[in-house]
Amino acid sequence: MGFADLHIHTLYSHDGTATPAAVLKYAAHHTDLDVIAITDHDKIRGALEAQEMAGKYAIEVIPGIEVTSAEGHVLALWMQRDIPAGLSLAQTLEEIGKQGGLAIAAHPMHRAAHGLSAAAIKSALQDPNLAQILIGIEVFNAGLIIQRSSNRHAQTLANGLPLAQTGSSDAHTPFMLGAGRTRFSGYTAKDLHSALQTQNTQAVITRNVLGIAVLADWLWLYAMRAAGLPLHNPAPEVSLRFSRQTV
Repeated sequence: MGFADLHIHTLYSHDGTATPAAVLKYAAHHTDLDVIAITDHDKIRGALEAQEMAGKYAIEVIPGIEVTSAEGHVLALWMQRDIPAGLSLAQTLEEIGKQGGLAIAAHPMHRAAHGLSAAAIKSALQDPNLAQILIGIEVFNAGLIIQRSSNRHAQTLANGLPLAQTGSSDAHTPFMLGAGRTRFSGYTAKDLHSALQTQNTQAVITRNVLGIAVLADWLWLYAMRAAGLPLHNPAPEVSLRFSRQTV
């Protein structure tokens, strides 16, 4: 069985704290993840950079985006280019489908994080074409600081829907990588793609991190990013360090 973390941010997100290289370094050397998806807010650039470097770190990268649809956030996986923010959920899913991608409802029913409502998800699934694209629902998100009960609500909703269930870290710092993860048959991104389509996945809670710990870790790393020194890895064989980087 393999493990994937399908919801990870880099400094290409406005609230990210680490470069794609730093994320790869931490994932490869401090977790047992087989596959990760880089899903910055409405930007694919960091994911494509990570995919290019993935071979040096011996970890597979799925290029993705956390897309801001009008109804809420959607994880778009296996992307090649950006998708406009602000489209309706149906339009967003159609754009994901045009690229041959798959979509997962991110932190559903979490109002503060702009999660999709149960009604929006169910409405999309009534369209056979959209149901081929929206194939998953995040039932555990380790990064939630407030309204953490939304994970329970997501699980309850997912139990009655024909969707693959996933767990993710929603990491905005490397420390959070793998705190929530998805278990699947196989070890590769191709295996994961098949598992998602056949609903053969399971959300796993590795570390149920307290919200205060998530916030404290993010605050000091974000302060360093704001000072122009995000966490970076100049080469796989060296340690993580703060280094001047621009996006």
